[in-house]
Amino acid sequence: MEIIDLSIPGLKLIKLKPLQDERGFFKEFYQQERYHKKGMEDVFLQDNFSSSKKGVLRGMHFQSLPGQAKLVSVIHGKIFDVAVDIRKDSPTFGQWEGVYLDANNHEQFFIPVGFAHGFYVIEDALVHYKVSALYNPSTEKTFRFDDPAFGIKWPTSHPILSPKDQNAPLFNEGAFA
Repeated sequence: MEIIDLSIPGLKLIKLKPLQDERGFFKEFYQQERYHKKGMEDVFLQDNFSSSKKGVLRGMHFQSLPGQAKLVSVIHGKIFDVAVDIRKDSPTFGQWEGVYLDANNHEQFFIPVGFAHGFYVIEDALVHYKVSALYNPSTEKTFRFDDPAFGIKWPTSHPILSPKDQNAPLFNEGAFA
């Protein structure tokens, strides 16, 4: 396993090392002790799995207190995965990082507490992510994927959005309300 620290402190790209032969491959998806030794000490309490068709954009979502760390993997397909730093006291507040994840590159995106998350589906995708806090609808927050305050460079201008994401406010209009 190789871990690459990205430009915003806390965000990490994890390159897994599958064992491959003529039958296919085997990879260890998550092993708590190994991740903790590498500085990712979050305890994951829930696993989420989504299926999305090409053109779907899910985001930008986050849980307010206590927040959720996420470990995102793609089982099938390809996505552009984005995290935005929304930690009010952070020197990188408002900055974003995007990574391409696909089923063939055996990579994961680690997003610590204090970030909003979203992804755009480039090829029909099955996405798995571990989270460090249980889902709580009363702490669920969202803001527009195209909020000009962040200037995220999505690989699309006309995504397929859920009604919730279509009607999401700008960040400064209520994401923390």
